[in-house]
Amino acid sequence: MVPEQEIRRWEDWMAEARIIAESALPMDVPVGALLLQHEANKHYKANKDRQSQWQCIAQGFNTRERDNNPCGHAEINALITASQKLGRWRLNDCSLIVTLEPCPMCMGAILQARIQVLVFGAFDPIAGACGSAYQLAPEPSQMKILGGVSEEACRDQLHAFFQLKRIGQ
Repeated sequence: MVPEQEIRRWEDWMAEARIIAESALPMDVPVGALLLQHEANKHYKANKDRQSQWQCIAQGFNTRERDNNPCGHAEINALITASQKLGRWRLNDCSLIVTLEPCPMCMGAILQARIQVLVFGAFDPIAGACGSAYQLAPEPSQMKILGGVSEEACRDQLHAFFQLKRIGQ
């Protein structure tokens, strides 16, 4: 069981990821991702605000339908943007916040990027790769994974999209 204070620590960032997810609409499933880098790595002054210790360096949302690209997942888009911005593919000083449990493709990319912390909102019983449908998550010593942060709000956002899709068909 994850302590409540640990979950609350990430809720503000998850709220931002849900806003980013809206950018996928109306064509794509609303999934949003933020890639955060610890400010200590950027030589910023320490601040007591819990969000201030992290800086958002990249964001992504689903673009599969828009770009006709099967790899256009929020996580992949955020990882690519961050890697280009930082000029490196190793993102071991970064954390990824995503509104939906990563699929196997995204989990592979997350592992390759050596992400330090993965935080996700809604569990995905169909394609989730952190234990829901598949178990691709590494040992806890390699990456910290926290699922279910703002789960209900993330799930509601997805349900609303699919409900509209059903009505429109």
